[in-house]
Amino acid sequence: MKTPGQTVEEILSNVPPDRAPAFQKLHETIVENLPSGFEAAISYGMLGYVVPHSIYPPGYHCKPAEPLPFASIASEKNSINFYHMGIYADPALSDWFVASYPQHSKQKLDMGKSCIRFKKTDDIPFQLIGELMGKLSVEQWINLYESRLKK
Repeated sequence: MKTPGQTVEEILSNVPPDRAPAFQKLHETIVENLPSGFEAAISYGMLGYVVPHSIYPPGYHCKPAEPLPFASIASEKNSINFYHMGIYADPALSDWFVASYPQHSKQKLDMGKSCIRFKKTDDIPFQLIGELMGKLSVEQWINLYESRLKK
């Protein structure tokens, strides 16, 4: 169950009260560390961080009307989920994140290909998420995306 909203502000204001402080802090951490060119937007019903069409006109290959997604967060039924496409596309970045995670959280890493689930809001590794967000510039993400797309 994603948080309802058609704008960034609506999503932030509709997060359940017990998760709102952690969700807001996660959003702020991402925005503070987001390289120039990315912007916060609604992406696939979630609070997303995207490469806008003004920088990458082709958009997302699966749905060109959507800007190129990079990361997103969602308040789901049992967790706050953080999605980072760079982790999915770049094995070295994924390896770095997995190796660094235990230094920042006492919880076991609950991770899919690009999704990290935080069931306990007290254990969100905000500093690590901030570091991760700064690892890829817009240009690096577009290059990585296009190199993976062509394979």
